[in-house]
Amino acid sequence: MNFFQRLTSNRLLGPAESGGAASGMPGEVTTEPEDEALVARAKAGDMKAYDLLVTRHRGRIYAMIRNMVKNETDAWDLSQDVFIKAWQALPRFEAKARFTTWLYRIAHNAVYDFTRRRRPEGGDEINDEIFARDRIDPAAVATPTESRSPDDALAGDELRVKIESALAKLSPEHREAVILKDVQGLAYKEIADVMECSLGTVMSRLFYARQKLQTLLKDEYDSR
Repeated sequence: MNFFQRLTSNRLLGPAESGGAASGMPGEVTTEPEDEALVARAKAGDMKAYDLLVTRHRGRIYAMIRNMVKNETDAWDLSQDVFIKAWQALPRFEAKARFTTWLYRIAHNAVYDFTRRRRPEGGDEINDEIFARDRIDPAAVATPTESRSPDDALAGDELRVKIESALAKLSPEHREAVILKDVQGLAYKEIADVMECSLGTVMSRLFYARQKLQTLLKDEYDSR
């Protein structure tokens, strides 16, 4: 685990993992065969199966988008848009990549479209109950907790503001690479698939992004 992963642990939305492909949310069993089975059922028109897929992956997709757009309302709207588009595109999903990687790619495109147009798309009909905020698992990493002491909460919030400010100074490509790798824990190949670039490009973006973050967060790096 690199220093930025340790620094961002519990400071940004999403899990900071030591490496490898992203797994499910804490406390959830999200093995690949289960996703594949649910996808097959959903492709056959089973909305309950798709509801389970949304519930399983919604927090992770929201976390990635929230860290990119820095606005909770826009992040919720874009997250809903991602799952609407995923439902519409599901018949064309061939399982050549992990379902989660495919979702991240849709989220990636949604964020970049939103950034260009500054407004989310919508209007497609789908079961709105799937996306109800009150159905978010309280244990999900994207759900705020109030278990910290006031002093810890203040220190953590101040660090989070510093990290988010530093991330905002990166280019969109560098910021997304860092979020997908160091916050969401995707493998390099998955990031390349999501961002539709080569492995070398992913590694280059991560290297320069981490170098700039270390400069921007020099005081935090030096104190640890």
